[in-house]
Amino acid sequence: MVKIYVIDTNILLQAPYAIESFEDNSVVLPMAVLEELDHFKKAEGEIGANARRVIRYLEQLRQKGDLIKGVPNDSGGVIRVEKNFVNVKLPEDLSDEVMDNRILRVCLGLAEICAEQVILVTKDLLLRIKAQLLGICAEDFTTDQVLEHENQYSGRCELYAPEENFKEFKKKGIPLEYVYAVDGQGEKYVPELIENQFVILKADQSVKKTHLGRVENGFIRKLEYRKSQPYGISPRNSGQYFLQEALMQPASKAPLVIVKGMAGTSKTFYSLAVGLEKLLNHPTGEYRRILICRPNAQFGDDIGFLPGDEQEKISPLMRPIIDNLEQLIDSSEEDRYADEEELQGKIEEIFARELIQTEALNYIRGRSIVKTYLIIDEAQNTTPDQIKGIITRAGKDTKIILLGDPNQIDRPFLDERTNGLSYASEHMKGSPLCWQITMSAEECERSGLAMEAARRL
Repeated sequence: MVKIYVIDTNILLQAPYAIESFEDNSVVLPMAVLEELDHFKKAEGEIGANARRVIRYLEQLRQKGDLIKGVPNDSGGVIRVEKNFVNVKLPEDLSDEVMDNRILRVCLGLAEICAEQVILVTKDLLLRIKAQLLGICAEDFTTDQVLEHENQYSGRCELYAPEENFKEFKKKGIPLEYVYAVDGQGEKYVPELIENQFVILKADQSVKKTHLGRVENGFIRKLEYRKSQPYGISPRNSGQYFLQEALMQPASKAPLVIVKGMAGTSKTFYSLAVGLEKLLNHPTGEYRRILICRPNAQFGDDIGFLPGDEQEKISPLMRPIIDNLEQLIDSSEEDRYADEEELQGKIEEIFARELIQTEALNYIRGRSIVKTYLIIDEAQNTTPDQIKGIITRAGKDTKIILLGDPNQIDRPFLDERTNGLSYASEHMKGSPLCWQITMSAEECERSGLAMEAARRL
């Protein structure tokens, strides 16, 4: 049965393509939504770009027909603008001046005169609650949603192999048909393995014998960089061995690396260490520079109003990067802060030589980034549309590293199922060009207190 979907502005500002995603149903845009799009069309960054994209699409439809009566779209549905129902009464405590209430009025008016089910689509939780109080069906835009965090792809698994095959692992690898997993009841089963998935491999006759490997072309093969020490850093757990393997691979083999995990699991620290190793310690010529972007909730439209040039605007958000650099540049914990000026001078030299550059996410739009080691820190604060834009900016010999924790989202209207990091993880799963690893809470290396907090809180 055909349904009527009333679309809120926040859906279009985050996912401008949503207007085309409702198949053969009717899509209704209240006049209040057009007014809000008009308000946002001059905004800087992603919000302004998305508002303009929707407006251009509506102009194309307008040229085809009457938007008040409805214009067919390519998927068999109809898109129209609704300007009526100004006389529909709302509860007295809902002001007529509030845009959300004007949208609710349209929903109520449509429900009175239409036989089809009317559904309000919005990311605003409070608006959904108000809709329910008025008897209006309301839901989120689910096209971009992926699985809950605990069910998302982790990039790793634990497997067993027969003793006789286990002995040949380092020389030949082990064919996938010889390995198996064990469920909670102790029963063996054959798991579905993904290309580039990391594996903790145990011998079935002696579980103390363990190898770390990776799925590649029907085999589980040993890690190529297990003995590496990028910028003097050694892995301390299996997750860091896997992380090191993905980061050390050249851009030609692993151009996209996605790392998820809680704070303290060395995601940013290790990414910087490998980048500095490639540029400073043992220059390979792979990359011209390290480029770091750290999206934040206010980057959408507020950064342009902050004082100073671009670097001064984003410097407060890049402070965690400086913290990691301080530890990497001077590895001696006892002497690191003995001379603060010397330490600061070393860091400033790296930036002065433009070996490391920082940039607001806004300014990546439209660029083609070549021969660059690109780190997107806090990537859980990006939208799916942003993350697509970032990955498609990758030029020749560029390696993109997406880092973040889907449980620590600061941006409105995003959650663990709709953020760009989780979206990229699920949609790039299985690509031979994408390597992924989710760090576990037990692999937190920040401090004893951080470990204790991760376990208790």
